[in-house]
Amino acid sequence: MARSIDSVRNVALVGHGHVGKTTLADLLLHKTGVNTRAGSVDDGSSLLDTDDDEKERKHSITSTVVHVDHGGKHVNIVDAPGMPDFVGQIIGSLRAVETAVITISAPAGIEVNTRKTFQYAGNAGLARMIVINKCDADNIRFGELMNGIRELFGPACALVNVPVGLGADFSGVVSTVTVPDSVPVGCVVDPTEANQQVVDAAVEADEALMERYLEEGEISADELASAIRKAITAGTLIPIFCMSAQKDIGAQEFLDSLIEFAPAPNAIERTAKKGDETIPIDQKADGPVIAQVFKTRIDPFVAKMSFLRVYSGTLSKDSSLQNERTGKSIKVSQLLEVQGAHTEQLADAGPGEIAVVVKMDDLHTGDTLTKGADGVVMPPIAFPTPMIGLAVEPKSQADQAKISGALQKIEEEDPTFVVIRDSQTKEMVMNGMSELHLQLIQNRLHNREKVDIVTHQPKVPYRETISGSAEGHYRHKKQSGGSGQFAEVHFRVAHCPQDIDPETYFTKANFESLRDFHYDPELNSCFCDCVSGGTVPNQFIPAVEKGIKERMDQGIIAGYQVQDIVVSLFFGKDHPVDSNETAFKTAARMCLRDVALQAKPSLLEPIVEMEITVPSDKIGDITSDLNTRRGRMEGMDEAPGGFTIVKAKAPLAEVMTYARNLSSMTGGQGSFGLEFSHYEVVPPNEQAKIVAAAKKADEED
Repeated sequence: MARSIDSVRNVALVGHGHVGKTTLADLLLHKTGVNTRAGSVDDGSSLLDTDDDEKERKHSITSTVVHVDHGGKHVNIVDAPGMPDFVGQIIGSLRAVETAVITISAPAGIEVNTRKTFQYAGNAGLARMIVINKCDADNIRFGELMNGIRELFGPACALVNVPVGLGADFSGVVSTVTVPDSVPVGCVVDPTEANQQVVDAAVEADEALMERYLEEGEISADELASAIRKAITAGTLIPIFCMSAQKDIGAQEFLDSLIEFAPAPNAIERTAKKGDETIPIDQKADGPVIAQVFKTRIDPFVAKMSFLRVYSGTLSKDSSLQNERTGKSIKVSQLLEVQGAHTEQLADAGPGEIAVVVKMDDLHTGDTLTKGADGVVMPPIAFPTPMIGLAVEPKSQADQAKISGALQKIEEEDPTFVVIRDSQTKEMVMNGMSELHLQLIQNRLHNREKVDIVTHQPKVPYRETISGSAEGHYRHKKQSGGSGQFAEVHFRVAHCPQDIDPETYFTKANFESLRDFHYDPELNSCFCDCVSGGTVPNQFIPAVEKGIKERMDQGIIAGYQVQDIVVSLFFGKDHPVDSNETAFKTAARMCLRDVALQAKPSLLEPIVEMEITVPSDKIGDITSDLNTRRGRMEGMDEAPGGFTIVKAKAPLAEVMTYARNLSSMTGGQGSFGLEFSHYEVVPPNEQAKIVAAAKKADEED
């Protein structure tokens, strides 16, 4: 029997790395009787760190789903990794929940991923809570930390309990919602003063209650509890809890508050798309089934596991669903509930619940599954584009056969890992969020898939073009016994302007004797058949075009794809016996090389748009560094919390290792994104270096 939606709570533990999220989740499992002892990250007994890499490194790499039952509520807890390198797991986790618990280390304070995860949760429209963990640690500046939280995240942040002592003296917490008559000695903050902040933030979500509170000056405990629930859902209150998960101080109070104040699934409005229309989802058990895949795991024992969040209807074992992405029907043969690495059979799952289906090869993260709601699609999960690339080669012949399948499995699991086979550079390139991310991918390939790879910096996908025009011919003649080869072609080559209309540009007014043209919009290039008088037989003209395409693929000066060029065939000769397609293809290939060399050939390099978010006091360092990378500043915008967003353009070749430099310049607080913008001519001094390197590589080959 599916659970009532009112009895379900879905919570994601997010924040920076090493703040104690997994320790807290393990402690909650122990306190609710799931485990006989609290698992430990340090000794490898955590129920949530299920991967060998996680146990070895002692931090989470993937999100893990567990559940507890407490106070009549079923609480699904998604423990997300804290390192920015694994942001895809964080974003996927937030799609499955209504409440994000941003966890902060009391001594470390607000770190780079604290800010990011708070923002991700806000953008997702979730309720937010803050846990200040490790209140038993040394070097805590609690007043500074609270000022920083309220300055960065706003006045909605209010302490719902305060610590009694800090560091070695941390002994408990005191509620600021119901302040006790006798306040223990050693409270770091006056609970009565903190209560005022809680009340002010709580009544803001209820206009009638606010008016009465302003008139009468007080509200009842029941009214305050109800107001807190509303305010957390509305975002006018972000409660702050103090604790030490390691020493089990404050965890029970947090768990009780989670049950009392965290919103039920139907408290957060959910919408979907049907065609161009945005429609609300009626989150009812007897409605049409609408569910979305928020996480994929390839388990060596269970096979492919697709984690679903059910938003409407009741999902049952043996039911048939439609994948809205493919339009295909799938049958749910097994429905599971997960507890870390363990699975339990589930008969059905209602709205608000998290369930797992297995062995659905055609299901991907982000897919919407429906029954009785054809055409309804949940909003896509927006994952950042991975920008750090490494070219990949199998280490041995045995690895060659397995590498594609192994990389595909990891792509399925990790939406921020993408493998590209670059047709220009002929390389397989794997892209991730950071060098650490890609290092862990290599470890996973070795440990789980038994595949070893060799990596190196990928080549920059330069292009070649011409800026002038030229005319010339080439005769291919070969005689070696029997029938020979003969073909002669005459070409005119010229630069092809960008943004042309092919139908109005390629006309007889611009190209004498034009009979036909084939325009390639991707490369902005064109082959023009301007032959008159049958000097090249019609049956050989397709071979000429093939030869031109081959030479464009091979490049003219450095081995890169040619673009922005018009090649016109206007004359040629053939032989009644020795001419054939191979001869004309060869002649065309050689003719284009020779003629293009006379038409001012040049290299083009990819230019990328950069959006760099950095602490405002680091702007000088960033701009100076961009200048050394041939970058151009395009503008700046202020961001909350003392950050600035720098917009710039730079050559891709200059920023391929930018991640490590940015981290070094900003102490790990900077982040950036790249998007391809356009191609530009490489400066002459840089072009000479690239051409020389290409010639040297050819000679070595």
